[in-house]
Amino acid sequence: MTRTPRIPNLGGAKAFILHRPHPTVQAITRQLSAIGLITLDCWPELPPEALAADFVFFDADLGFDEQFPWEPGEAPMPLVALIGSEAPGRIEWALSHKADAQLLKPVGNAGVYSALLIARQSFEARKHLASEIASLRQRVAERQTIVRAVAALSKGTDDDRAYAQLRSLAMSWQISVEDAARRIVAMTSEEVTGEEGGDDQSHHA
Repeated sequence: MTRTPRIPNLGGAKAFILHRPHPTVQAITRQLSAIGLITLDCWPELPPEALAADFVFFDADLGFDEQFPWEPGEAPMPLVALIGSEAPGRIEWALSHKADAQLLKPVGNAGVYSALLIARQSFEARKHLASEIASLRQRVAERQTIVRAVAALSKGTDDDRAYAQLRSLAMSWQISVEDAARRIVAMTSEEVTGEEGGDDQSHHA
């Protein structure tokens, strides 16, 4: 049976509307207030306290990167793009900021609630995916470190015996195999650096 996502309670959430004074702002504010959100409108840029907001609506027609206190695509909350112009350049700019939902202008008496829900779900899915990717990259990096440590311990002979030695060292040091591998690689790098320094000194002598 397919699980239906639970509709979150948005009452008490805080939303910033980054848009010049316009009937669009009033229409969005009315709908947000009816849902129970606290709204603040600003222009031409977001104040630092917007970093603690739950949602940000932004004007895709006149927006620019410097309006945001974060790098493009790194917003710490769901973004809703307010789109009036469908010029490719404007759409591309909104996409560069990874807008999680959109509202077409002029905004009427409906649409804000669904935009909030879509933005929240899209943002959470994107965060989850980014976390999985970071975890996979870390695991790949750890495996590469283990391979380097085993190579350093085996010195071209028996890899199985070197891996067993790595595990034994990890147990004796009371750390994980990954941490032990990092320690072995660091020690090997220091030895190589020391040898290179010694060679340089001998050469200069």
